[in-house]
Amino acid sequence: QVQLVESGGGLVQAGGSLKLSCAASGRTDSSHAMGWFRQAPGKDREFVATIRRSSGYTVYADSVKGRFTISRDNAKNTVYLEMNSLTPEDTALYYCAVGSPIISAMKRSDMYRYWGQGTQVTVSS
Repeated sequence: QVQLVESGGGLVQAGGSLKLSCAASGRTDSSHAMGWFRQAPGKDREFVATIRRSSGYTVYADSVKGRFTISRDNAKNTVYLEMNSLTPEDTALYYCAVGSPIISAMKRSDMYRYWGQGTQVTVSS
């Protein structure tokens, strides 16, 4: 079992920044990747970014490329999502997830076995 606790969400004005954190505990050694997904009201959950724990290889959704940066601290079993130039379209509940997807499937939510409870990000215009 893996437990995930997200933090860092909040209310920010458009153009602002936030940094999310996700601390993992439990049997994290069995999971190769840590990722972020988000779900806005009335919309499906969508992929945001993911990072492989060993190599640091990253994948981003096109909508956040150049604005968001995912990073990890393996010693702390923590993954971060630094979000810059936020827009109201980034408003959503942001979830951390861990799993072992192959590289070609790193954007698929069904490849991630464990999920956090989510942290709300609200961007005002």
